[in-house]
Amino acid sequence: MNKRWLFDVDGTLTSPREQIDLEFKIWFLEFICNNSVHLVTGSDYPKTIEQLGETICETVDAVYCCSGNDKRIRGVTIRKFNWRLPDMASIFLKLALVDSPYSVRTGNHIEKRQGSINFSVVGRNANLEQRKHYFQYDKRTRERQKIVDEFQEVFPDLDAVIGGETGIDIYPSGKDKSQVISDFSVNDHTIFFGDKIFPGGNDYTLSLLVDSAIQVDGWKDTWDKIRLVEDIMEEMYENSVFFSIYCYVFFLF
Repeated sequence: MNKRWLFDVDGTLTSPREQIDLEFKIWFLEFICNNSVHLVTGSDYPKTIEQLGETICETVDAVYCCSGNDKRIRGVTIRKFNWRLPDMASIFLKLALVDSPYSVRTGNHIEKRQGSINFSVVGRNANLEQRKHYFQYDKRTRERQKIVDEFQEVFPDLDAVIGGETGIDIYPSGKDKSQVISDFSVNDHTIFFGDKIFPGGNDYTLSLLVDSAIQVDGWKDTWDKIRLVEDIMEEMYENSVFFSIYCYVFFLF
């Protein structure tokens, strides 16, 4: 059985929209050198490099950007899916922006990505303080979830999911992170770490298809759980126990 480690990036390997912690980066690079590691992110490739650095992005087995719509190996494009947001969907999002009572606007509210778009009420140009302020506002009001629910009613052929602290990812149905599972075989044991493993989160659909799905709360939690899963799996393999349980692992403290 081949162990394949899959990781979301934003909120899982890094704090949202920030660079990877240096100490964790050094440890994770060593982990990559000894394991089959795949990155699965909603962000584009330049943003992923900005957060993790070229060394990590070019050392892992594959980087699935834009929810799997842009696959890179050693920086080389292997697969791309092209798509344009329908005009009526664009109008819907612009009206949602107008209707939002949240007053801060920073620009770049509809960001085109490979095979998808990211919508943000506060805007993709928001600084760290503005992003965190909107995130707390959204936790209280569930504004993003309400927009997602209304969008899905109007556009059933498109998928809208919550991503990051401020965004909503939108793409054609099926063109989400779950599509990367087709690159793995029945002989692979897939282990996926993500911070949005819940209905409506952009890690959820992939979590339903992997062998083990592990919910995390930030990169420190990811670091702890990688080591914990390594210990558990090593013990199970040594005892010849077939480890193929679909699981959610929650450590709140």
